[in-house]
Amino acid sequence: MRPYLVTGLMTAAAAAAGGAGTTPDSAWYRSLDKPSWQPPPAAFPLVWTPLYGLIAYGTGRLVASDPEHRAGLLALTGADLAANAGWCWAFFRGESTTNGLRAIAVLNALNVGLLGAAARRDRRAAAAIAPYVAWTGFATALNAAIWRRNRPATR
Repeated sequence: MRPYLVTGLMTAAAAAAGGAGTTPDSAWYRSLDKPSWQPPPAAFPLVWTPLYGLIAYGTGRLVASDPEHRAGLLALTGADLAANAGWCWAFFRGESTTNGLRAIAVLNALNVGLLGAAARRDRRAAAAIAPYVAWTGFATALNAAIWRRNRPATR
C-alpha cells in the first residue's frame, strides 16, 4: 500500500503545483488565437481529474511491481510529474507558447520512459498510464497549433 500512498501524494502535489501555474482566464491566454478543435475550458478539469487518479494508481502499481528498482521508478515518476506541473508554469505563467512546447517535449520523453517502464513490468500499470500519455500527445498538438497561430505575438 505504501507505493500507492507515495505516488498518490506525488501526483496530488503535481496537480496542485500545476493548478497554481494555470491561468486560462489571463488576458494573455484569452487573446491567443486557438484552433476550433480546442476543447471548452470546462473539459480540462473533467479530463485531468481522472487522469491524475490513473497516474497515481498506475505509477503506484509500477513501483510496487519492482521493489529492486523502486528508487529509480520513483525518481522517474517524480521527474515526469515535475515536468507535468512545469508545463503550466512555462506556458501560462511564462506566457510563452514556445516555452510550453519545450516543456511538453521534455514531458513527452518522460512519459514514453514511464510508459515503457510500466509496459515491461506490469500491464495494468501501463494501461493506467496510457491515457495520460495519449492526452499529453493531444496537448502537444494543441500547444503546437496555438504556437503556429500566434508566432509573431508570442515568445
